[in-house]
Amino acid sequence: MKKDFLTLLDLTRDELNALLKRASELKAGKDSSSCPLIGKSIGLLFNKTSTRTRISFQTGIYQLGAQAIYINTNDLQLGRGETVEDTAKVLSRYLHGIVIRTYEHSTIEKLAANSTIPIVNGLTDLHHPCQALADILTVSEKKGRLQGVRMAYIGDGNNVANSLIEAALLTGIDLVLACPQGYEPDGRIYERAIAGGAKVKILTDPSGAARDADILYTDVWISMGQEKEVERKKKKFEGFQINSRLMSLAKPDAIVMHCLPAHRGEEITDEVLDSRQSVVIDQAENRLHTQKALLEMLVK
Repeated sequence: MKKDFLTLLDLTRDELNALLKRASELKAGKDSSSCPLIGKSIGLLFNKTSTRTRISFQTGIYQLGAQAIYINTNDLQLGRGETVEDTAKVLSRYLHGIVIRTYEHSTIEKLAANSTIPIVNGLTDLHHPCQALADILTVSEKKGRLQGVRMAYIGDGNNVANSLIEAALLTGIDLVLACPQGYEPDGRIYERAIAGGAKVKILTDPSGAARDADILYTDVWISMGQEKEVERKKKKFEGFQINSRLMSLAKPDAIVMHCLPAHRGEEITDEVLDSRQSVVIDQAENRLHTQKALLEMLVK
């Protein structure tokens, strides 16, 4: 039976742990000569621009022995009115899996419901689970544990924040989010995590979130598709920048995370992003290793 990866909660705790272990093995070069997906074809169905998602998936698919087929949705009949449902049924006859990067989460749910092959969420406006996988691996590498690590996410309660909440539920990370009023994460995702026993708090005070944190994490204030909100959001997010003042409130050995791309001078300063405490490039690299482990798990 096929398995999709639309949100982080599509994995059990045991599956997540196995995936992280496998990602670490792949990163260390174990089985580097094996090609478990040889002869397979994976579609990369994107209607959002990308650097890390596209390149890491294309590279990982190649390293696993499979063929990556990049598909801009504007080049498909989707752009001329063909339904997602019909597209899913047809592509299922050609491909062995699809990675989709799109806007509305309902689009990926329709694709998965009508596909007979695994569907992987490369990003939607609601979730960014592949980023969360890389984040979890990075925290584990840098802190040596996940349970009880205090992560302070400061900024927009967007798709990254939503997936980090689910990561807290699965791993035991102690997550505190500081977001301006009106820009909190999705309430349903938060309530489900709390009901499941996750240690998650939502504040409006960045200093309170940063105090004694092991990790400071942020993302851009203006996500793709929100360009009309630039000036309004910048005003609302004053005081939510990760800078040397906020860093001074965290633990001395705190690390800094950002899913990239960064808008330097907005959500984070150059001084912090380029500091020795920044692990953002390691974090970006780990997209490759966790996604390889994910595809190896899903695509048979």
